[in-house]
This record gives sequence, structure tokens and C-alpha cells, in this order.
Amino acid sequence: MNRRRAIAVLALLGILDSTYLLLAKLGYIGSLSCSISHGCDLVNTSRYSSFLGLPVAGIGLAGYLVLMVIALVGLQPRWLNDPRPDRLLAVLSGVAVAFTLYLTYAEIFWLRAICQWCVVSQVAIIAIFVLSLLGLRRKRQPEIE
Repeated sequence: MNRRRAIAVLALLGILDSTYLLLAKLGYIGSLSCSISHGCDLVNTSRYSSFLGLPVAGIGLAGYLVLMVIALVGLQPRWLNDPRPDRLLAVLSGVAVAFTLYLTYAEIFWLRAICQWCVVSQVAIIAIFVLSLLGLRRKRQPEIE
């Protein structure tokens, strides 16, 4: 169950990160603070910062919220030995990793810029995916009634 707890914490990190990026994208906080790299605003205002008319940061925020809810629900006694939360976490985070790889490619090869806040999200979603895959591999304890 520690994996699901860790996933919830990583999803919270993703929520905070995505919220910051979304607020900047929507113009509520001005430019991004970018102390490690110098491409944050370039990436967050590029054509790759929207997908199907929606801000990528908003999509990330919604995705991280869903992942956190699933992880927290999976911590409830009824779901502790049920593999379905882990399966759902693996599928959803797997889709998110694929989308992240596309965005990372665009960042590096097309924009030639790195956004440190995007890297935080990239690391968080990859960690969530790995933890969810590990959750699929664990043996379930038989339920005692």
C-alpha cells in the first residue's frame, strides 16, 4: 500500500506543478520563474503548450487529480487487495507517459528549450507509472472474512 500512498504524493506534486504552469499559461501570474533553465516561458507559450485547444498544463492538472483520487481510493480497506486500482493507475499513467514523451521530444528537438517545471512533471509521471507497474506485480494477500 506504500506504492499507492507514494503515487498520491507524486500526483499532488504534479497537481501543484501543473497549477503553476496553468496559471502562467492563462496569464494570472506573469512569466514563470525559471532559475535552472531559460526555456520555461518559451515552452509554455509555444504551440505545443495546447492540445486540441486545451492548455497542456490543464490536461496535466486534470490527469494528476484523477491519479491522486484513484490512489487514495485504492488505500481504502475495501480496495487494498484489489488489483483494479493498480491496473487503472498503470493504464492512465502509461498514456500520460506517452504524451509526455511526445511533449519532451517537442521541447528538446523542435523548440530547443527545456522548462524546469515540465521536467518536474515528467519525473513525477514516470515515477507514478513505474510505481503503478510495480503494484501490478505484487502478490495479493488472500482476503480473510
